[in-house]
Amino acid sequence: QTREHILLARQVGVPFIIVYMNKVDQVDDEELLDLVDMEIRELLSAYDFPGDDIPIIRGSALKAGESDDPDSEECKSIWELVEALDSYIPLPEREIDKPFLMPIEDVFTISGRGTVVTGRIDRGVVNVGEEMEIVGIRPTQKKVVTGVEMFRKLLDRGEAGDNVGLLLRGTNREDVERGQVVAKPGTITPHLKFRAEVYVLTKEEGGRHTPFFKGYRPQFFFRTTDVTGSVIMDEGVEMVLPGDNTNLEVELLTPIAMEIGLRFAIREGGRTVGAGAITEILE
Repeated sequence: QTREHILLARQVGVPFIIVYMNKVDQVDDEELLDLVDMEIRELLSAYDFPGDDIPIIRGSALKAGESDDPDSEECKSIWELVEALDSYIPLPEREIDKPFLMPIEDVFTISGRGTVVTGRIDRGVVNVGEEMEIVGIRPTQKKVVTGVEMFRKLLDRGEAGDNVGLLLRGTNREDVERGQVVAKPGTITPHLKFRAEVYVLTKEEGGRHTPFFKGYRPQFFFRTTDVTGSVIMDEGVEMVLPGDNTNLEVELLTPIAMEIGLRFAIREGGRTVGAGAITEILE
């Protein structure tokens, strides 16, 4: 599981990792802890994280949780973790200058006001009164944003990193769905066919036990939704084995708003079996 999580963190572009080595109260042998520390660093380095530099904090979350004294020895590791979060992870730069994009996570109706779509703004800024496009899954629609709401407060605008609800003028609950995106008009288009670089998880990483062949039809998870697609292999490639890094072509059943570099997971029945990024859009 840990290996799969580190791989997925690398694939989806998580830039920084901090490790909390839990349950150390159950181990008396300091040398054993040093050995585990070393193994974790090697594992992180194997997935292109800076294993030698990443803070690894040792502690017991249970003991800290049971302690009433925040200054106790049991709580020390939690303060170390908080300190590492502050010092090791830089404040992320919000992508405000890029064209607006928000993947839709949920849709609901507010009686008397209309339809609200919720999600986390990926990039850019949205202002009340602006026209936006709803892209993917269905034909593209243009809608005016008549309200921006965050944590029950009405705002004039929303920006990258905010979790917001956008009120859309003249929209029915049935017109929009999870998996679509709200975007600045003309900046992103829906597509069915693309090429991608893909890593297929090994059995040990929680992936498939067997290779897959042409015509393989898993789900491709983009942003907030799964879409079924078929895999088209390159000339001369008969099969793809667990653990392979490969380039392949995918044709989706439903169009998704996509651009080069967009990352996705490959899933079978809710289980992640691979991860990839789009390298070329074909149609």
